[in-house]
Amino acid sequence: MTYMKDIVNAFEEDGYRDNITIMVGGAPVTQNFCDTIGADIYSPDAASAAEAALEALAS
Repeated sequence: MTYMKDIVNAFEEDGYRDNITIMVGGAPVTQNFCDTIGADIYSPDAASAAEAALEALAS
């Protein structure tokens, strides 16, 4: 969790951010944290992450 914002920033600095979707989640992560670090999708667990990934691919 500590480095998630660094990862988002690295993609921004390298110019790839507009071409990818960043998902975060798991027990210690919240939607607010996702929004704060600039990630695109939050999921509370692996099952809903799979569903969110399928939805992202469909759009």
